[in-house]
Amino acid sequence: MEIFYWPKFAKYFKKLPIEIQKIAVEKEKIFKKDPFNPILKTHKLHGELREYWSFSVNYKIRIIFKFIDKNTVGFYLIGDHDIYE
Repeated sequence: MEIFYWPKFAKYFKKLPIEIQKIAVEKEKIFKKDPFNPILKTHKLHGELREYWSFSVNYKIRIIFKFIDKNTVGFYLIGDHDIYE
């Protein structure tokens, strides 16, 4: 699976503590193998973000993404629950 990173995602990712970045990289490896691995708690979003999905990096941090086609995903945002607003 190929992952495209929106510029906003990269900007928010760089602001995260290094330890959280490391966890996010590990979760991305799991995601590439199986986006619906139960460890990730992947779920469809609703409302204004209904075209997007989200998965958990840890208890607090989430990645919002969108399926572009069957082999490509776009990572849109990373952060705590404030990114849903």
